[in-house]
Amino acid sequence: MKGMPNMGQLMKQAQQIQTKMAKLQEDLGDRTVEASSGGGMVIVVANGRQEVLSINIEREVIDPDDAEMLQDLIMAAVNDALTRAKDMVNEEMGKLTKGMNIPGMPGLM
Repeated sequence: MKGMPNMGQLMKQAQQIQTKMAKLQEDLGDRTVEASSGGGMVIVVANGRQEVLSINIEREVIDPDDAEMLQDLIMAAVNDALTRAKDMVNEEMGKLTKGMNIPGMPGLM
């Protein structure tokens, strides 16, 4: 079949992609994103491994009579931080695989 890469070439490309993806995932683990809620009263920092690294809560938002509000603010900031971390990873992975023309591998074309 003319124009089709041979299996050896495909395997070599797949190994190169795997190596690049592993390196990228390692690098993204060191990159962070920040999200906040309540006008900056709760700030969450997460990394590319979608791990929460820190949570900062301003004293003004700590009300013993309204724990539910604080819980909601924390949950909103954490969810936003994790979404931002996931988006960062997807964007970087997309850059890595952009333009690759490997038959049979959807999403890499």
